[in-house]
Amino acid sequence: MSVRLLVVEDDPGISDFLVRGLNEEGYTAELAKDGRHAWLRLQSETWDLVILDWWLPGEDGIHILQRFRQRNRVTPVLFLTARDGVNERVTGLDAGADDYLTKPFAFEELLARVRVLLRRQNQADSMSIEYRDIRIDLAQQRATRAGESLDLTAKELSLLAMFVRNPGRVLSRTRIYSTVWDENFDGLSNTLEVHVKDLRRKLEAFGPRVIQTRRGQGYILESQDTSHE
Repeated sequence: MSVRLLVVEDDPGISDFLVRGLNEEGYTAELAKDGRHAWLRLQSETWDLVILDWWLPGEDGIHILQRFRQRNRVTPVLFLTARDGVNERVTGLDAGADDYLTKPFAFEELLARVRVLLRRQNQADSMSIEYRDIRIDLAQQRATRAGESLDLTAKELSLLAMFVRNPGRVLSRTRIYSTVWDENFDGLSNTLEVHVKDLRRKLEAFGPRVIQTRRGQGYILESQDTSHE
């Protein structure tokens, strides 16, 4: 699958050069020419990396970036600007930029920075799993929902990880027991039901129910409430 890059740049000369050059390098680069258009595309589509200009018609790049990060979006952002002062670089990085490149720049350097950011993101992704607003950091053994930390036990975290790895699939009690507890399901214990109840309570403190019950089948992770409880 091609790597998708969003280029947010209002200067036609620079934007055309970047989009054409990145596409020739094998990326799928698309353009947003102003702040409003950029925000709509950031909200509605998934991107592997964003190349964001500071000065834009409408909302500027700094405010777009701040809003993006406030929504717990972790897509890497390479900030472009003609400002090369230390204060400006600090402002861009503090707003949430992952890297900073000043104009004019060599296209080869931009490509190198893009490769580094994508490689770093791929490494981070391999240590985390997500479903909508639920994120599990496997390295730190921590989970969040809507950016809020979830106080989970080790078993609850393992249970949630199993659901997040299998969204939209009905997981039988037998399969869950064998995976999370490494035990055979005897049909009598209510251990699983208790853990699901506690996990739901903690998740639903920050959003709607996502772990649904399928009577006679097991449990499924999906946003629409189809449970009969």
